[in-house]
Amino acid sequence: MNKGILIGLTFLLIAASSFAQKKVSILTSKGEIVVELYDETPKHRSNFIKLVQENFYDSTLFHRVIADFMIQGGDPQSKSSSKSRSLGNGGPGYTIQNEINKKFIHKKGALAAARQDDNINPTRRSSGSQFYIVQGKAWPRKYMPKFEEKRGEKYTEEQIKTYETIGGTPHLDGQYTVFGEVIQGMNIIEEIAKMKTGRGDRPIENILIIKMNLIK
Repeated sequence: MNKGILIGLTFLLIAASSFAQKKVSILTSKGEIVVELYDETPKHRSNFIKLVQENFYDSTLFHRVIADFMIQGGDPQSKSSSKSRSLGNGGPGYTIQNEINKKFIHKKGALAAARQDDNINPTRRSSGSQFYIVQGKAWPRKYMPKFEEKRGEKYTEEQIKTYETIGGTPHLDGQYTVFGEVIQGMNIIEEIAKMKTGRGDRPIENILIIKMNLIK
């Protein structure tokens, strides 16, 4: 076989394998969470997979937790950090172009990329590593018009029902890139979200991300 063709086929096989690996196990000190990454947000999916393969997230913390809202992790500065250290500013040294997709809402269990505020980040580029998982709460449909106004687009009936029954954080829609969702371990997120916190919404008890692994 022609060497160029062989190299090309090898590249395609590697790319196909990476594309198929879009489920990630997040083993925490409270139990296991499994997330599935969306194909429609390829930059975020590929970056998350790359960091998982590099063991970037291992031994980091869920450093910011707010009940009825979300749990946040992915700051490399949280590794072996003192209780007094302020967290939330660390990353891999780059940001990612936003892939905000109106198809994906901040329902309970949504996996999304953290980012800096609009005043210093008007294009809403995502942090290269920090992420959050939505806990949220239920929202009756009477509240949805104000969220639609902020979002700049109406919700589908299915999305409205999702917020009514499952819940989430609709005020974040259209502002941050949602790139996956929890498919196992929502009870672990509920437990973490209820943890007692201190300064900067950091849990008093360290919530460790022991290990992340790709699930084939």
